Amino acid sequence: MPATVIDEPLSIRCWFKNGTEWTFPLSGLPNDELARDLALGMAANSHPHGGVGARNTATNYAVAVRQTVKKLAQEGFTGSAADLTRPLLMRYFLASSHDRERDTRMILKGFDRETGRLSPEVRTYLTGKSVKQQRQSRPLRAYSDGEWERLEASLRQVVDESWRDHKRLLRLAETGHDPQVSGQHNVEDVAWLLLREGPLRFHSEYLKHVDGYVDYRHGDGANETVMRVREGLFPGQAIQHAYAILLGVYCGIVPDGIDDLGLDGVDWAGDATVLLTYVKGRTARESLSIPSRAVRLLERWLEHSAPLRRFANDALRDKLWIAQSPWSRYKVSGPPATGKTQRQLIKDCGLLHDDGQPLVVHRGRIRATYEERLARRDWTGRATIDPNHTPRTEGDHYVTPTDPAALDAVESLIEDGQSLFLRKAKPPIVLSSERAAELAEGFPDEVKRLGLDAEAIAELVGGERDVFTAACGNQLAGLHGPVGKPCPARPWVCLLCPLAVFLPRHSGNLLRLDAFFLRQFRQMPTEHYLRVFGPYAHRLSEEILPKFSAEAKEKGALEVADNDMELPLRPEEATA
Repeated sequence: MPATVIDEPLSIRCWFKNGTEWTFPLSGLPNDELARDLALGMAANSHPHGGVGARNTATNYAVAVRQTVKKLAQEGFTGSAADLTRPLLMRYFLASSHDRERDTRMILKGFDRETGRLSPEVRTYLTGKSVKQQRQSRPLRAYSDGEWERLEASLRQVVDESWRDHKRLLRLAETGHDPQVSGQHNVEDVAWLLLREGPLRFHSEYLKHVDGYVDYRHGDGANETVMRVREGLFPGQAIQHAYAILLGVYCGIVPDGIDDLGLDGVDWAGDATVLLTYVKGRTARESLSIPSRAVRLLERWLEHSAPLRRFANDALRDKLWIAQSPWSRYKVSGPPATGKTQRQLIKDCGLLHDDGQPLVVHRGRIRATYEERLARRDWTGRATIDPNHTPRTEGDHYVTPTDPAALDAVESLIEDGQSLFLRKAKPPIVLSSERAAELAEGFPDEVKRLGLDAEAIAELVGGERDVFTAACGNQLAGLHGPVGKPCPARPWVCLLCPLAVFLPRHSGNLLRLDAFFLRQFRQMPTEHYLRVFGPYAHRLSEEILPKFSAEAKEKGALEVADNDMELPLRPEEATA
């Protein structure tokens, strides 16, 4: 649902990618007409029409609307957005920050898309460069190995201790009785009652339930028992925070993705595999198959929070992260709105940086450290961590070499990748029967590329070096496997190999391969097909087969039965 502008009082209501909504008040500004025009521009940039898909981003845009109206009013401007001039906007942008200028430009562009009422000079001006230059951001520095290990060990200890206390109280509750009947206020009876009534407060709720009225006669001992049992049975905000941070340590999901997780985003694929679906603030939904220890942690949290989840209201019951909050209206809350709980948790754990200063936990640095440690283990997973970043930015931020050996390794990978692209860019060698005999004289560049001598040329032309798809210049060259060993590449890989020479006698197998590509296209999703077979199918249909004569293709087509038995396939490569 798109964002809407409400006139009385002036406000804008946004719906975000995670299904939530929020209303931003814009009333009380000194220029109501301009405020409404800018509200229309903000709505035009909101999800699903624009990039404003998270509450934080929408808040920044709403602040930009309010500040723009106020600042321009101070300049004496009383008109609508259609009355804005280039000099006025330039003065305002010069006095603003880069972020404020960027947001205001987007709002004005959105207003013009919706109404077309901006003046031509302003419309042209908004397409130009920003007045204020963006500050260069620094990549998040990964935690050191010592800091990372201390953080993980401390959080693990907090989680384990709370889990043991939780299980102990569940066992005690099985032997407890209703305190109203037993007259006792021991741990067993209190646990029995709280499991049925939720995280009760002592004086105002627990005693009222037990005695029928508020009574202070039980003293501090009973009060402490209720508090201790409540904290053990139902996870508080500190325990919930420990689980959430530890999940980030184990799987490296972006912080906003972890915070907004819901039960519907946890997809169990068997007993030990979880596909976690989350919403990253600046992009759409993403999915990740999390590591096994993250699966175990998530499984424990779901069991740990299950007794509390029964008392959550409808808005929180399907949220992954909940905590007991006996002083709130519903006694159950979501993640803390501030970082105070996290800071207190780290302080209680006594965590320090390597220099002895108190450790500051930055959830973005946790993710950066996770990716950096994966890189040091020769990780070959996703090509990019953040869809908003280019591979170069990803490398600068997360996998920048830290020592000469790592730098040499990275440079070797770059050289290998560049060589691969250069090899694939070379056109295929396709020869007729007559021209094959003149290979050495008519194609000196190709002979040099293949590294052939007179004997090798004779073998190539005579068919002694044939593989399934082509004649190979050197099967031991090591382009697709170890040097000195026969090439292990699949038949279609030869289509992009610089050592392959395609002759009329190969037309039958090439047409079999073409039919195989067509069968795969019918059964595979288009995106998957293009990623796996696309480059090979394009080379075959556009650059190789058109160079064969009609006679050669007709003769080869007579040999094609259009089934998998014609090709040397592995079981997983067969078509249905």
